[in-house]
Amino acid sequence: MRRAALASLLALSLAATGLAATGAQAAGPDRSRLAELVTLKAVRQHQLDLQKIADANGGNRAAGLDGNKITIKYIADQLKRYGYHPTVQNFSFDYWQENAPAAFAETAPAPKTYTPDTDFATLQYSGSGDVTAAATPVDPGATGSGSGCEAADFAGFTKGNIALIQRGGCFFSVKADNAIAAGASAVVIYQLPGEPGPVSGTLTTPYSIPVVGPTNAVGTDLVKQAQNGGVTLHVKTDTTSEKRQAANVIADTGRGRPDNVVVVGAHNDSVTAGPGINDDGSGTATLLEMAKQIGKLGKKVRNQVRFAFWGAEEEGLLGSQYYVDNLPQAERDKVALMLDFDMLASPNYVRFVYDGDNSEGGNNVDTPPGTGAIEKAFNDHFSGRHLATDPTAFDGRSDYDAFITAGIPAGGIFTGAEKIKTPEQAKVYGGTAGVAYDPCYHSACDRYDNVNLEGFDQMIDATAAVTELFANSTLTVNGNALARKHALAKKVPPARLGSYLTR
Repeated sequence: MRRAALASLLALSLAATGLAATGAQAAGPDRSRLAELVTLKAVRQHQLDLQKIADANGGNRAAGLDGNKITIKYIADQLKRYGYHPTVQNFSFDYWQENAPAAFAETAPAPKTYTPDTDFATLQYSGSGDVTAAATPVDPGATGSGSGCEAADFAGFTKGNIALIQRGGCFFSVKADNAIAAGASAVVIYQLPGEPGPVSGTLTTPYSIPVVGPTNAVGTDLVKQAQNGGVTLHVKTDTTSEKRQAANVIADTGRGRPDNVVVVGAHNDSVTAGPGINDDGSGTATLLEMAKQIGKLGKKVRNQVRFAFWGAEEEGLLGSQYYVDNLPQAERDKVALMLDFDMLASPNYVRFVYDGDNSEGGNNVDTPPGTGAIEKAFNDHFSGRHLATDPTAFDGRSDYDAFITAGIPAGGIFTGAEKIKTPEQAKVYGGTAGVAYDPCYHSACDRYDNVNLEGFDQMIDATAAVTELFANSTLTVNGNALARKHALAKKVPPARLGSYLTR
């Protein structure tokens, strides 16, 4: 689909990642002007700039650190160059760091020492502590749909013991809160069956006791031992938490009705482990180039488009939640929908579309009316180009969460993170079955070359095309109720009302 000048760039990317091509993108009858304008080459330049910022500032762009502060300045500067008047919305957050590698071991009955980052990880916002105690399985019969999510799961729990909890069913913080209320001295949240690696997640706010996340193999083995005579564990963590500053960068198009706003978002931070050029440099770079080019659509931009670059997403979706929480209700009512673009360039990609109508039954929250229409818009775009998609659940892991819970329809696309590509997916999308969608997820190797350019090119097009669609009309999402109210207030003549409401 892209220009001939990019053919060699695509070929080099596919060779570097070892992934097979899935075929050229077909030209559809509903060509998107914005998709034509937002080129892979230009987006890649923004990614390269983000890589340089990370390399010169400790290897990351994490919130509260210099790499992120300079990223925020870069985003604001680019937007100013494009003619916007961006707002930098500062907020404070609980900065957390691990001062030394954690220790996790079985001391009895079969002494064994586990390896950080391989056998277990420290959850973000874990407290410091040095605990040796018996471990108690919490609701061990659960299959990942609620272990530790209810206070009743801890019935009979012995105070001072270490809680063994399986991941799934609720936020890590809920499990930790219930464990602390039951008197746990440390919390061990082990991985779900079939999921790779240890649990790497955030507790959102600082905790006073150690919280670590081993692999499923380690966790289930410890549960069995605890059930067959008991097991004693040693958990030691050394962490620091303090208040620091992060920021959202927000910019509105000059054209379009400000009472029917289309928010498009990506997060501006990485984890401390790496530069985050896929997560979410891919979304940031795409939105920057889209902001540059969207003005060329002219009168097609009938609804104001709001470009949002969220801060401290990796710390627990903090920037987007802060934005929604501090948006007056009258302004919330003007937001027609939110589109989330978090990870668009995974090297072993799948074209995931958020399951707006919950047809797969995996969403953690009830989706507002109109969310299914957003899913359909993305699926229609891909199907029109003979490109397959897979649904992915609204599981609360990205910035759409604050909008959906506030009743604002949301949607987006995603190329996959730490989960494993299935053989069925490999047949459809190419790539390698049995390997994570992004083997560099939350790692130092999430760099400029950690990208499948063919898949990224397709996702850039979808991002631009669907944004253009809703910039022109949100009829399928909100029925233009705001337009109707505006039209009546303006006393639009009945003869013109029909055309007015199709904006």
